[in-house]
Amino acid sequence: MVKSKSSRPLSEEDIFTPDDILPGDEDSSQEATPSFEHFRLSVDPGQEPVRIDRFMASHLENTSRSRIQNAIKSGYVFINDAPAKANILVKPGDIIKFMMPYEKRHVDIQPEDIPLDIVYEDDDVLVVNKPAGMVVHPGNGHYTHTLLNALAFHLGLRDTEDERMGVLVHRIDMDTSGLLVVAKNEGAQLKLAKQFFDHSIDRRYVAVVWGNLKEDEGTIEGNIARDPGDRLKFRVDPTGEKGKPAVTHYKVLERFGFVTVVECKLETGRTHQIRVHMTYIGHPLFNDERYGGAEIRKGTIYSKYKQFIRNCFALCQRQALHAKTLGFVHPSLGEWMQFDSVLPSDMEALLEKWRKYSANMPVEEDDE
Repeated sequence: MVKSKSSRPLSEEDIFTPDDILPGDEDSSQEATPSFEHFRLSVDPGQEPVRIDRFMASHLENTSRSRIQNAIKSGYVFINDAPAKANILVKPGDIIKFMMPYEKRHVDIQPEDIPLDIVYEDDDVLVVNKPAGMVVHPGNGHYTHTLLNALAFHLGLRDTEDERMGVLVHRIDMDTSGLLVVAKNEGAQLKLAKQFFDHSIDRRYVAVVWGNLKEDEGTIEGNIARDPGDRLKFRVDPTGEKGKPAVTHYKVLERFGFVTVVECKLETGRTHQIRVHMTYIGHPLFNDERYGGAEIRKGTIYSKYKQFIRNCFALCQRQALHAKTLGFVHPSLGEWMQFDSVLPSDMEALLEKWRKYSANMPVEEDDE
């Protein structure tokens, strides 16, 4: 445990491990303005001037100076509410904070032998293709059978404080499938988190949305905030004053008249961003129950069409969203790495069904 004269006891995980953000994040990456305090140190009266990394190392147990220096370099250490520089000297009365763009983890991660679809792995990173239905992080009623439980087993974790524990630097929703990158050490974690913060990560999704978009490509902008009428949902704030700025770029891949297949490229990574932004422009994701996509939004009133839609819902029993492409600079090699995944079988079956149906019907334009 880590203690200081002015802070509560802290574990090693509290300081340098990304933790709980929000359950069911679509792509909650560590790119928001750092706002969660993980620990605080007050410099005592009479303290001789000393470099901040030396001071922190002497006050935090089981924490190396190199780890502290990495945190300072990545901009996660603040002194008197300003980002700390590596050579700054602390003085009496200074307040040192470690701030990260996610909350501290409150759930122990226990290893579970769950098969993983590993796309790539080396000593620093692991890229995994998560299936739909798997929760990423324990919490909110899901405390076992999560991706982190599976990672703990795969990495040979012996207990919840094992430093080999994989660190997720972004997350996707339980019912969204696709690619995620995992940092296998604190150095890789800090460098990957910095790329998310700088918006230099390439994240592209494939989604099936209701309606026939007028434009072949476009950009959706709007602050995303929690819906005051439903705490499990988010929305674009109508005033533009609340929430966090969010930008989604989209491009049409296929048109089926009543639904459209789009590629969404995230410039930011907010909770449920694609789902909220597509709903905002009148095109919710197909079979997205939370945002109104699990009902007929476009099409005819005939019973044959209604049965067709019910069959489509049965094929893809979740929001039709897949994190298909992921690109980043390798934290150690400095080389750009790009990964692409095939659509899962449920989404591919859904598209094939729509291709056959649309081939025999006239394309209907949206009136939006």
